[in-house]
Amino acid sequence: MPDLAKLGCRFSEIRQRSGLTQKQVAEYLKVDQSYISKCEKNERQFSADTLERAACLFGCCCVYLHGEADQPILEPIAMPSRKMDGQDLEGIAEISRLAINLRLMEDYLKGDKK
Repeated sequence: MPDLAKLGCRFSEIRQRSGLTQKQVAEYLKVDQSYISKCEKNERQFSADTLERAACLFGCCCVYLHGEADQPILEPIAMPSRKMDGQDLEGIAEISRLAINLRLMEDYLKGDKK
């Protein structure tokens, strides 16, 4: 069962570790910055689609954000946030998506079928 109280905290933590502002993440997710703020404070819930897109950007899976996994799939990387725009973040999310899939396939082949 997802821990919704942990979701906003984890989202905020991984966003900050990535060096991104709420505004940048909101631009990438095509939502208002206040939506991100309210979700991080657990005043609102992320939609499934928004959460999935954010997870790709952060290099993790939704189960990590929900508190059902202890570690993200990829270690978040710090990005030069002041110079990143939505298009840059789209590219980073695509690369992260590929890296996540590769890691999951490697784990599967090793017999770690989670």
